[in-house]
Amino acid sequence: MTHPEVIVVGAGPTGLTLANELGLAGVRTLVLERTLRRSGQSKALNLQPRTAEMFDLRGWLDPLADRALTALPWGHFAGIALDYGALDTRFPYQVGIPQARVEGFLEDRLAAQGVPVLRGHELTGFAQDAGGVSVTAEGPGGARAFRAAYLVGADGGRSRVRKELGVGFPGRDARVSLAVADVELEDDPALPTEWRPPPFEAGHGPTAALTPLGDGVFRFVFGGVPYADVPRDAPVTEDEVRAALNTGPGHHPRLRALRWGSRFTDASRQAESYVDGRVLLAGDAAHVHLPAGGQGLNLGVQDAFNLGWKLAAVVRGRGPEGLLGSYHDERHPVGAAVLENTRAQGALALPDVDARAVRAVVADLLSGPEANRRVAGLISGLDLRYPMPGAPAHPLLGRRLPRLRLPAGRGLLLGPDASPLRGWADRVDWSPAPDRVLVRPDGYVCWAGGGEGAPEGEGPEPALRRWFGAPS
Repeated sequence: MTHPEVIVVGAGPTGLTLANELGLAGVRTLVLERTLRRSGQSKALNLQPRTAEMFDLRGWLDPLADRALTALPWGHFAGIALDYGALDTRFPYQVGIPQARVEGFLEDRLAAQGVPVLRGHELTGFAQDAGGVSVTAEGPGGARAFRAAYLVGADGGRSRVRKELGVGFPGRDARVSLAVADVELEDDPALPTEWRPPPFEAGHGPTAALTPLGDGVFRFVFGGVPYADVPRDAPVTEDEVRAALNTGPGHHPRLRALRWGSRFTDASRQAESYVDGRVLLAGDAAHVHLPAGGQGLNLGVQDAFNLGWKLAAVVRGRGPEGLLGSYHDERHPVGAAVLENTRAQGALALPDVDARAVRAVVADLLSGPEANRRVAGLISGLDLRYPMPGAPAHPLLGRRLPRLRLPAGRGLLLGPDASPLRGWADRVDWSPAPDRVLVRPDGYVCWAGGGEGAPEGEGPEPALRRWFGAPS
């Protein structure tokens, strides 16, 4: 390919989603990934309802659902069940699908678009200037140099991009260490056959949890030991897995083989800024947290949906002033809220009698339908509302508009006629509707007519200029 306009570092769900979004907009994109091949590890196991809606915006959910293992009509808060059936969505469930299958689907889409993913290429450095970013990477053939207008670090919690950039990463250090593994178990009628919320023994932390992945393979999560007792990069061993399987009362499954294992912690940190000149951060490179409630993959993918169309507009010279800054302004508070709720979930699992008392109170509160729906909206991502400065007040403003398809990653004006789109029809579509609503490419309403306090006759032009640039 000719030189890329954007380089994305990291071929996880965040980086691959972002590269697909940029590809939809015709932006020349290159993905650098340090590993030589996809690991096949299950890793994260779910798409929350809002992520499912966003994949459906692009027409990706149906083919992804064909690769899924199950649909889960619940979520959980520290193991306390949340009823997703009460949510206003076409997808009142989690899509149970291993991360490896999501990555495979997204990478296949990139291949079909001709977007290269250079595996075995590890970022070694970069320098930005007024005109772009110069990048060096070590690949199978030695050192290589690249040049692009923008660089995005989607390279995980230990992000080389973030460290090279020098962006602060404040937060709380790890207190406990846990392990996750894909294991093959001996045939046993007592093994679980359905996915369940992770078990917590009130006030004593999470107990070991098995999730069936099919063909005799299970996801096994265990641990909760003090972080200081486990070296950060210590491998997960078969002996360790066997010991964990034999811990506690009741039935003890027998290990046949350990396919892979890794460690994670309850460390909680967030980058001070997601945007620094021509370098941006997304996914775990921007935030790390305890994977409580199944929010991690989803938070990163939703970063990518927010950033992709904005970065594409800027690269194409149509991005109005401040558009890239709005990525930080919108997503940093969302990340901070997830860090807060995962810390709260971690606190409910502490081996402490006071934590046990607090957990009992929270469980009682969540037994009520209104509290349950509110927390379900938080964990699922459906209750998110972005601030829309300068727009007339309206109940829909800043909220997602469900039941849409925006396959080309363009904006959409709903209304009685298309005349307001003169000058913007090359980037915003029109669909007839009695109500007047302007929707961004990520599915969020940025203008709605007839809102409270809206001046008589005010149309969508200010919002079109703010989010889609000057008319052509």
